[in-house]
Amino acid sequence: MRFWCSQLSEPWTWVPRPYVGVWLIIVALVVTRRRALRARRAATGSIGIADRQRVWFWFAIALFWLASDWPVGPLGAAYLVSIHVVQYLIYTLGVAPLLLLATPEWWLRPFLARIRAYRLLYTLARPLPAVLIANGVMLSTHAPWTADLLRSSQIGSFFLDALWLMSGLVMWLPVVSPLPEHRIESPLMRSIYLFGAADWPAALIPGRVLTLADAPLYRTYELAPRIGLDALTDQQLAGGLMNVGGGPIIWTVIGVIFYRWSARERTAGKRRSASSTRTPAVPPRVTGVALSLDLPVREGVEMTDRATAVVTAPGVRRQPLDRPRRCSGGSSKRTRRWAGRRACRSLPTRAPS
Repeated sequence: MRFWCSQLSEPWTWVPRPYVGVWLIIVALVVTRRRALRARRAATGSIGIADRQRVWFWFAIALFWLASDWPVGPLGAAYLVSIHVVQYLIYTLGVAPLLLLATPEWWLRPFLARIRAYRLLYTLARPLPAVLIANGVMLSTHAPWTADLLRSSQIGSFFLDALWLMSGLVMWLPVVSPLPEHRIESPLMRSIYLFGAADWPAALIPGRVLTLADAPLYRTYELAPRIGLDALTDQQLAGGLMNVGGGPIIWTVIGVIFYRWSARERTAGKRRSASSTRTPAVPPRVTGVALSLDLPVREGVEMTDRATAVVTAPGVRRQPLDRPRRCSGGSSKRTRRWAGRRACRSLPTRAPS
């Protein structure tokens, strides 16, 4: 029983052959997560994760097993370069984002503080370093010399697969990181970053080289026992997968980003329109504005004049217009009318002839 899949010289057989290292990593991930959830429940009374995070975690575990264990693992490590490319796509575009989506913030932040790696991860999560790391790992690990060297031993093959997974995690941090400060806020810029980091243009370089080469480039896969495809056809198929294999995944994620952005904008617009129709219009507050009212001449009273009314703001007591009041500076024999709070006006007792 072997620890990890690597180069083999024996003919391919469909007899299942599990690899110990793959199952040890799966058990370690499951046990670590279960212990963290139990500690969280004991401290707060709840596990602190959503149901969809459970689903993402088990999907990540399933894809990790699929890419690492029999039959995909040994096929990609020793027999077919096309399966080698499929492994890379599964690690970087499947396992890595699902692990980030399944990781809760309350676990990752204290973990980074314990190992003192928060500043390092914050630097790696910036768009430019993430793009350079992801594309640099892709170009270097698909070079024929690197692949032949690392696939020749179990340790080298394990290092290659781990490097693919780590570069995928770094690449997806600006998009789906559990920590909000790592994510790009603008949906448009997030989509542009994802297109540049995972789909174009660096992915076209190894894809074009593998597709247009007129001879096999990888010694490991050229000398391996054949499984249905000759070495050159297998290499051209690998180039085609490198060119278009990640496109559907990336464009699906970009479509989801734009859909959620549009849904948030529609919801915000509906809330704004509902609040505007529900809130009544507030009347203007009029204070101290004098309105002239023409009072009719009543029968039996020889008096006509134009009285002045004062309209006050809501909540302020309005003084009656017919209430007589003495002005402090005038004669007490004259009847005067209230015209305001601070000024009064003397009215004639007889209409002019």
